[in-house]
Amino acid sequence: MANELRQPPPESRPLLERRRELRALDSALAALRDNADGVPQAPRGGLLAFTGPAGMGKTALLAEARGRARAQGFTVLSGRGGENEQELAFHVVRQLVQPALATMDETELRTFLGSWYDIVAAALGLVAAPSGHAPDPTGVRDGLDWVMTRLAVKKAPVVILLDDLHWADVESQSWLSSFAPRAMDLSLLMAVAYRPDELPPQADSFGTPETGNRPFALEPLSATAVARIVRDEVGEQAEDGFCEECWEVTAGNPFEAVELAIRLGERRLRGTGEDLPLMRDLAAAVTGPGLIERLHGFGTTTVRFAYAAAVLGQSISQELAARIAAIGSTAAAEAADRLRAARILTDGDGPGGRLEFVHPTIATTIYRAIGTSLREGMHNSAAEAVRAAGLGPAAAARHLLEVPCEGSAEAVACLRQAAREYLHSGAPEAARRLLDRALQEPPLPEERAALLHELACATFLIKPTATVRYLREALAEDGIDPELRASMVYRLTQALAHTDRMAQAATVAADEARRAAGHPRIRLRMQADHFVWSAFRTDEQDSAGRSRRLARLADRLAGRRLEERYILGLRAWDAMMCGEPRQKALAYAEKALDGGLSWTHENRGFEVPVSVALVFMYCDQPRRAEELFAKGMAECASKGWRGSHLALGQTLSAYIRYRRGSLAEAENLVREGLDIADRVEGAVPAQWFAIGILIQTLLARGRVVAARRLADKYRYGDVIPNAVIYPDPRTVHAELLLAEDRPDEAAALLSAVGEWLEGRDWRNPAWCPWQLGLAKALSRRAPDRAVHHAQDAVKRARDFGAVSAIGQALHAQAEVTGGEAALDLHAQAVDHLQRSPAAYELARALVGHGAALARNGRLHDAADRLYQGLEGAVHCGAEGLAARARRELSAAGLRPLPLRYAHTDMLTAQERRAAELTVQGHSACVVAKDLRITEQGVRQQLSSVFRKLGTDATGLADALAACPRTGR
Repeated sequence: MANELRQPPPESRPLLERRRELRALDSALAALRDNADGVPQAPRGGLLAFTGPAGMGKTALLAEARGRARAQGFTVLSGRGGENEQELAFHVVRQLVQPALATMDETELRTFLGSWYDIVAAALGLVAAPSGHAPDPTGVRDGLDWVMTRLAVKKAPVVILLDDLHWADVESQSWLSSFAPRAMDLSLLMAVAYRPDELPPQADSFGTPETGNRPFALEPLSATAVARIVRDEVGEQAEDGFCEECWEVTAGNPFEAVELAIRLGERRLRGTGEDLPLMRDLAAAVTGPGLIERLHGFGTTTVRFAYAAAVLGQSISQELAARIAAIGSTAAAEAADRLRAARILTDGDGPGGRLEFVHPTIATTIYRAIGTSLREGMHNSAAEAVRAAGLGPAAAARHLLEVPCEGSAEAVACLRQAAREYLHSGAPEAARRLLDRALQEPPLPEERAALLHELACATFLIKPTATVRYLREALAEDGIDPELRASMVYRLTQALAHTDRMAQAATVAADEARRAAGHPRIRLRMQADHFVWSAFRTDEQDSAGRSRRLARLADRLAGRRLEERYILGLRAWDAMMCGEPRQKALAYAEKALDGGLSWTHENRGFEVPVSVALVFMYCDQPRRAEELFAKGMAECASKGWRGSHLALGQTLSAYIRYRRGSLAEAENLVREGLDIADRVEGAVPAQWFAIGILIQTLLARGRVVAARRLADKYRYGDVIPNAVIYPDPRTVHAELLLAEDRPDEAAALLSAVGEWLEGRDWRNPAWCPWQLGLAKALSRRAPDRAVHHAQDAVKRARDFGAVSAIGQALHAQAEVTGGEAALDLHAQAVDHLQRSPAAYELARALVGHGAALARNGRLHDAADRLYQGLEGAVHCGAEGLAARARRELSAAGLRPLPLRYAHTDMLTAQERRAAELTVQGHSACVVAKDLRITEQGVRQQLSSVFRKLGTDATGLADALAACPRTGR
């Protein structure tokens, strides 16, 4: 009988006093179409937000949006936050995406998701037991961006409906907030609803959308609107005073007004003054204590079923609710019917005959009415029921968070398993919460160390200081497996290093190496970690001693094991830093790479592989460095490591391009790297790298003001990190000071850098050209000292042997020497740089030589050098240097000529022939005769080859073999 009296649900009723919101909705939907009234238009997406307290009609507006979108043939994806589901990571994201992917089998899913499958599958709930490397949160967010963008394109136009966004899980909120601005560029409308006072910070872009659309704050209904709702139920005879009183008791809240009106109709009231007392009783029973009193009137069985439903939250399984309530299936069905008739529960939209609460306010009221002991018992039963139903550990774990600690081994196992799922979903904070709860349970004594290790891994990306605390506690446990202990120590040293405690990281590794005397492989691994963190310390007391120990150890290793290759890689880096002959550094680097150096090894950082790649750059083989970076970054991307790893990879790739002279490309790459570093928590080292490289690139392009603005923004030069950063921040800052004509400040800074480097026996000007900057800074007030520093830099560069470093040092010496004596130095600088891949430095040397020749009256020779320098500067994107070349030409009475050659990285036929003959061992004379050009022409051809291929003569054969042929 009760079901026969049910009125149509509120969604089917016309929305009153929402014309403004409906006009905005229609306008947004119209913008998604590719034509308007038959006229083609570019589809345009956007964001529509409806806000207001509970019961203001937000859900009704989204239901209207659903109906109107479907009526126009649009794809609708929807999700809803739940007050009791906020612990389920990516719960709302899964609601959005899973239905769109539900018809695909695994093969089709892998085809659709492509390389993103392994990164986002766990977050989307597509795999039951994730394995392999855990992606970082940035990688998962990037993957979700790609998935949603692909869906928006494939199923366009798309409307996303997000209800109760304030209750969405943190991971979904964060991603949705970052993705929302992209809707403008797609045929995608995001319509969201939330309570503004409960919207957390991670979802703040919905409060002030970047699309420029302000949220629509829903107002209470007027007395006229409430009267219309009441009369639609009880008839037009309802008195004005009665309707006015209905408005008063509901405060114009649409949900309460509609629910009250339905109950008035069910009681067949006529809306007269005599009905007012009963009306007030009915109004009180809609929410709050009156609702609970009404619920208890249905009997104990129905109350327990309602309580169980509230514990389960959204999308309620009648079978699960019956099990939690400890009632039979027949009693559960009867209870569900009573609650449907009372408009407490209703049938859900999805498949499977699920139930849901008519309104979240009802669910909240019922849940909070459950006594503490009963509620905890029901959550415990829910955890067991959910696991038994095969819904997975994460679904069960959220109930265990509401249960008192009882020392249950089963609870600990479930929480740990769920935490592993969350780590593989890119949700480390959710994993941390579960593992922290598991630690409180507590675990069995023999499992405590492993649990602390898992907790430390979960906190590493979000709170490395906590990682240190957990690992120190774990390492104090007895009986730890040696391999597990080694993993703990490695993670501890990483966390210490990432929290600017390099000295402690080095000490921990050294202590563990001594402790592991009985485990040679582990001992070698700890020694490698000790050498890594010692090398990156700025306060190391005995760098020379460490270098000697490292050299002795490396010379005994064959490189068969990974630990050995890491030692060899470190030896290559140290040899380069100390300015040992470049061939020695390259030999160690090649030996380290023989057998492989992974950038994503679970218990290895990527500091050594990165350093090995950079050895090639400093040794004038940047092409090889770029190949290693491309391979390493692809490895990181395939594992979903797109946070600080990608930021550093992009940044150092930019540094290689900078040193090759591709300044515009370098600027674009380093800006991308800095943007990633700014967004990724804990990417401070990558940020320091990026800022320094970007400042250098801007200075090379002649943009001094932009460089200063960047330095000031990040307080670059004011704060010096405790880790070794390259390029050295103080040297870069001094370079900026010199560009601003502040030589005394630059000299003081560079003198301090020199003293520090000398104390560490790091003497390679290819890595840190502090002497070149100091020579320039002293050139006016202390020219003799300037020449001395430049001469010493030339000697050190020759000891190292990289022609680009020698050429730069000779150029600096020429600039501070002046007069006739400088001309030979300038010529030597150009000669060396022509044999290097350093295009920008060559252009600088050419312009400098040309200017010196012009000052000495040799205008014909000056013109040739200045024209070549101008052409090189333009090709490099060095606007400031190009402007200087034009000024020098003008001052010498010469007119700049048009560029003679288009800039391309492809070898011409003549360049390739010259390179091939040179690789075969032929002299310049033989090559010249073959090509019918002069020997000077051969040198120019080879100079172009070196710059295009990114190598010097020693790496030419390999670079040439890797270079595709051209028909030119």
